[in-house]
Amino acid sequence: MKTPYSFSILRYVHDPVTQEFINIGVAVYSRETGFLRAMCATHYARITKMFAKIDGNRFRQLTRYIQEQIGVIGASLPAALPFEPAQAIEHLLAKVLPPDDSSVQFSHAGVGLSHDLEKTLAELFDRYVNRYSSTADSSRRDDDDVWRGTFREPLERRHVTAHLAPKRIVAPNYEYEFQRAWKNNIWHLYEPVSFDLLDGGSILEKANRWVGRATSLNDSAEQFKIHLLLGEPEDSRLQGTFLKARNILGKMPGKPEFVREDEAESFAEEFEREVRQHEKAG
Repeated sequence: MKTPYSFSILRYVHDPVTQEFINIGVAVYSRETGFLRAMCATHYARITKMFAKIDGNRFRQLTRYIQEQIGVIGASLPAALPFEPAQAIEHLLAKVLPPDDSSVQFSHAGVGLSHDLEKTLAELFDRYVNRYSSTADSSRRDDDDVWRGTFREPLERRHVTAHLAPKRIVAPNYEYEFQRAWKNNIWHLYEPVSFDLLDGGSILEKANRWVGRATSLNDSAEQFKIHLLLGEPEDSRLQGTFLKARNILGKMPGKPEFVREDEAESFAEEFEREVRQHEKAG
């Protein structure tokens, strides 16, 4: 049974006159289930690229505060007395962020129906925030750098890269194209993911984005397994944050495989073995 919900987009409004803005978060509310949660970005590189420099620490503190306080209000909703009048999402969000002329504002509410409100929150965040944030992570190495610099060469030496091809996984509400995939009974999807970023908050945000992506794709009719080829931070001070990101990635459904850079040779060796076995069986 689907549950009705309302949602609002959190925006950074650069100029109140021209109304230029960037989406930086999403809040979802269901009166029927007492669900109220928000997901906000903590990276700000896209804002500075499009507009001007901002106080990064203050931005992160503000978005985390908004997300946490909305969660606090949401946690108290199931305990509300049944005779209390229902509140619209605008009234609930105004308790955290009153509508005014400030640079951070919630949009007018939209509505929808959901089988899973947690998943819907992740999907809305991906649709309205992540899809525009491909350049938001300040990185020492991007995903392609991790592939070219670490994982491609051992596979090329074994002459098996020709077996990898793009594959689009389609789910009822989301789809994503993996650039390197191979089918052996099920689809195996190999995705380089760089966590060699300049900012610890971006590392955790990227891990959360992958959890949301995998959760949305989990409804696909096709069977698949995700293999993330992880690029670790070169800055030793970010190793603790990277371990937290690994713990977050562990929440991905479908029992994904995580391959470290120091495992690139053994990964290539195992992939070659599977390819040769498949060829003999065929």
